[in-house]
Amino acid sequence: MGCVHLPSQTLGMDIEPIPKTSFDEGDDMVCDSYSSWIMKHPSALYEFEKIMKATQNKRIVVFLDYDGTLSDIVDNPDKAFMTESMRSAVREVAERFPTAIVSGRRREKVQDFVKLEGICYAGSHGMDIISPVSSKRFGSQGHHRRVVDEKGNEIVLFQPAADFLPKVEEIFKLLTLGTKNIKGSRVEDNKFCVSVHFRCVHEKDTNTLEAVVRSVLEGYPDFRITRGKKVLEVRPLMDWDKGHALEYLLDTLGFDGSDVVPIYLGDDRTDEDAFKMITTRGEGYPIIVSSVPKETMASYSLRDTKEVMQFLQNLARWR
Repeated sequence: MGCVHLPSQTLGMDIEPIPKTSFDEGDDMVCDSYSSWIMKHPSALYEFEKIMKATQNKRIVVFLDYDGTLSDIVDNPDKAFMTESMRSAVREVAERFPTAIVSGRRREKVQDFVKLEGICYAGSHGMDIISPVSSKRFGSQGHHRRVVDEKGNEIVLFQPAADFLPKVEEIFKLLTLGTKNIKGSRVEDNKFCVSVHFRCVHEKDTNTLEAVVRSVLEGYPDFRITRGKKVLEVRPLMDWDKGHALEYLLDTLGFDGSDVVPIYLGDDRTDEDAFKMITTRGEGYPIIVSSVPKETMASYSLRDTKEVMQFLQNLARWR
């Protein structure tokens, strides 16, 4: 099958109509048949021993997206709960390896979903990170803030998009108001970005939804629109993404040496920034979670959250 080219990322207001394809998400470049695609991005389960043997005498650090990776994609994003079995698998991994959740969601929301201590959390596509220490390599010290968590532990909050917060709040209010009559739409406040979900919007109303988003963003030229799975993401126009968040966490956790092997599992377009970072780094394993072929910089693949859980269980129990 030939490739169907769909928009990857759109800056400012130059967004195209919300695409519709025969595949469920309609926002990725869909190429080849699955059988040929899997040859290029083999199963991380089938190749597990090969992966692990290559990491001998090296330090593994695990990074996980949340929606579509640790939890299934659901109609109501507020009900994207992970199973207890998945939580147990993540807990087991975190007991053996440094582990971080890197999500487009509001950081506090992801923490509430995961409910695990001893791991790092990065929300808003990496624009809101909890880490043990501040970084001298990334961001200004003004974006680092020492706070005390609910257990009395001192932690560092890194928020490189802090200056955009007032505008994000304005945009959230305007989009909520502008989409209130579009049945099935949902606007989510993710602190440093705003997500406009259209999974439950009727096909005939998607152009109207797009027009509302475009109209609101006309007044905010320092923001951009990117696409996810049945969602339009409104984010500050700045040089920061999940790839930068991964680098930041490796630095603050003390795992930035040549003997470090980052493993990143993610399912969405925004995870490609992290995949690119690992590929450029030349060491590590970017793993895409997808049951359909799509263009990706990932080296390996897993079909769904069940395979993710199996991979995590294998990782935690590897000897």
